[in-house]
Amino acid sequence: MAHVISDACIMCAACVDECPVSCITEGDSQYVIDPDACIDCGACAAVCPVGAISAE
Repeated sequence: MAHVISDACIMCAACVDECPVSCITEGDSQYVIDPDACIDCGACAAVCPVGAISAE
C-alpha cells in the first residue's frame, strides 16, 4: 500500500529528499507519490512538517 500526499502539502520538499526510491515528484499544487514505485517505508511521512502524508 503506497503513501499519499493530501492537499495540506506546503511543497517544502522535505519528503523528496527523504524518499529512498525517489518516487515523489512535484505536481501543480502539491507533491505526488508514484504508487507503483512507493515501497511504503513511511520515511516521507515522518519528515512532513504539516502531516500531509499518510498511508493510502
